Amino acid sequence: MTIDWQQALRRHGLIAAFGLFLAVVAVGADGFLTLGNILDVLRQVSITGTIALGVTFVVVTGRLDLSVLTLLTVIVVDQHNVVGPVGAVALTLLAGLAIGAVNGVLVGLLRLNALIVTLAMLSLLQGVTLWYSGGSNVNVAGAGETWFAVFGRGTLFGVPVPVLIFLGGAVVASFFLKRTEFGRAVHAVGGNETASRFSGIATARTVAAAYVVSGLATAIAAIIMGSRVMGAQNTIGQGYELTVLAGIILGGTSLMGGSGSIWRTVIGITMLGFIQNGLLLLGYEYYVQWLVSWVVIIAAVWLDLAAKRGRVLA
Repeated sequence: MTIDWQQALRRHGLIAAFGLFLAVVAVGADGFLTLGNILDVLRQVSITGTIALGVTFVVVTGRLDLSVLTLLTVIVVDQHNVVGPVGAVALTLLAGLAIGAVNGVLVGLLRLNALIVTLAMLSLLQGVTLWYSGGSNVNVAGAGETWFAVFGRGTLFGVPVPVLIFLGGAVVASFFLKRTEFGRAVHAVGGNETASRFSGIATARTVAAAYVVSGLATAIAAIIMGSRVMGAQNTIGQGYELTVLAGIILGGTSLMGGSGSIWRTVIGITMLGFIQNGLLLLGYEYYVQWLVSWVVIIAAVWLDLAAKRGRVLA
């Protein structure tokens, strides 16, 4: 049996490189692969990972979403002091759904360019954040007396609650993307939107629904973030958008749409987390993380394009 090494490199090259990276860091940094450090890394990536679960739906349709965490985190913290934790969580989820719905209408129903729409929404919501907060940071009042901290700081059987939320969300999201009519429509729209439309799939509504899912996932991540910090700055979560997209791309979800999976996204986000953690344990400066992440992203995109071209030529 002959092994196609070129195809194997395209499909598993990044995984192999990541395994080599883990081995090198494990030798050079004590405690890297200990249970405590692994749980710490998973806790750190749970926020971006939860966002990525929703954004994966959008990317599979062939669109982009630069979801904004800042405003939703400010809302959940501020409203905690007004209506309590239950009301704050409910309002944040509704706000996330509303933002996703607006993006969905603009991109899905009105067929505006996804990148332009989400960049405009990014700018708009940053402005709304400053207006809503009055330019001041917000903190949870009576932080030691509320159960709200459980979402970001709690543990269950030794496992951080944010990790359980992230992995539980992955199970639910994977089911919907793989096992439901909606998930099949998402893949079909990303693979060939014109053919999907002629096949009777409501393409506009499918794209709009994908953005709503993304908004909901971002709201859940904001609740975790607010609970973990028990406060919110006006810049909290800025830059997470690119980390989310990097993890999705690294996991193998194609920017061209039509292919991808939730568990690939989980792997991609986790890989980024361990890369950043490993570099810090090895003593590298923080900016090195961004340089390495850039190399990883470029490699992932190149492999994705190479795989696509290979399928087309075949």
